[in-house]
Amino acid sequence: MHDMQAAVKVRVEHGQLVVDEPATLPEGSRWKLVPLDGLEEEMGSEEHAEFVRELEISAKEADAGELIDAADVLAKLRASV
Repeated sequence: MHDMQAAVKVRVEHGQLVVDEPATLPEGSRWKLVPLDGLEEEMGSEEHAEFVRELEISAKEADAGELIDAADVLAKLRASV
């Protein structure tokens, strides 16, 4: 299984997405990008603020290498059923 970052910081330049920092993304992986600028419109302001806080916590955990492999989580869930 490939290690995949939880979040990738990008910006738009000349209509194209440009990754701000080095990213380890598996070849052929598919992503759905949602503009951060429009999230508050989709969520209430409290929900948006909580979402941003959780993203910041998640990014710090990822930077510190404190990730849990999704395959491990799924295996534990399947074993408990």
